[in-house]
Amino acid sequence: MSDVFDLFGNPVRLRQGQRGRPPYEPSEEDRNKIKLLLALGKSIGIMANAIGVSPATVKRYFRAELKVRDAMRDRMETAYALQLWRGVQDGNAGAMRLWLAYVERNDRMQVETDMAAHPADKPAAERIGKKLVDEQRALDADADLMAELEQEANAVH
Repeated sequence: MSDVFDLFGNPVRLRQGQRGRPPYEPSEEDRNKIKLLLALGKSIGIMANAIGVSPATVKRYFRAELKVRDAMRDRMETAYALQLWRGVQDGNAGAMRLWLAYVERNDRMQVETDMAAHPADKPAAERIGKKLVDEQRALDADADLMAELEQEANAVH
């Protein structure tokens, strides 16, 4: 790698007298950027823009990271929780406050997923007996007949 960096801190590859574009060489920092963007749920196009390559290059050189896309969010949350816990163990008061908020949020999410998995029992709809249904149908039929007779009476006059 060269000691020359561009405006964003990316190393510039110098091609002294050689033709064509140099082959891409993924760095550990690029891999970490891809992992972070995967954890945040970003698209391949956004990842490509972030490290300055094409989406095809991202697919080619970061295939291993892309295969575990679903696990990246879990890994990021685990790393965050681990850092918080280390701060709590060191006696950092700010980390303790954040840890309690993190645990509370985690418990709330767990309760919400449990409630979504087991919806509350809905009360059964009130059953209507046969006699009431027949009576309602008779009233509706009578009302329909009366409306039809009204229309015929108005049409004649």
